[in-house]
Amino acid sequence: MDTSFVGKKTGISKIVIERSPTSNFARAVLDKNDNYFNLDVAKSNGFNSIPTPPTFGFAWANFGTFSEIQPEVGDDVDQSAMGRAMGELTKDGGLMLHGEQSFEYFNPVVVGDVLVSATEIVDMYEKESKGRTMRFLVTETTFVNEATSQIALKTRMNLICRL
Repeated sequence: MDTSFVGKKTGISKIVIERSPTSNFARAVLDKNDNYFNLDVAKSNGFNSIPTPPTFGFAWANFGTFSEIQPEVGDDVDQSAMGRAMGELTKDGGLMLHGEQSFEYFNPVVVGDVLVSATEIVDMYEKESKGRTMRFLVTETTFVNEATSQIALKTRMNLICRL
């Protein structure tokens, strides 16, 4: 397997955290915590605004990535690397699975925050399991709060191709 994709930055984006997607995500995962629905409750609990649910970092790039606010992509970003790396995983067929996702929060993320994300392929490897070959692609995304320049969240995602 070609592991030359490891270390490649695959994308950057700017994301505005919005109230409706935040509250709807909490509702979808059956989290009834009033912090996600009521600004007064969130503020009384020490938040500046409505906070995001813990796993919302998996989905928030689907909302608030307005084209007019996206940063210029530099030469250090290879926007096609992820697609090519996934092609490497699946070149012999197989079943693609979302294997794992982890979230490491450094600071709360609340409605109104603007985050700048950067994604990198951090590992690719193979291993045998029950007589089958499993190919793994691991990415890490760092989300920085634009207003404070502080890291808000790091996510790590593992894609698996089972041959």
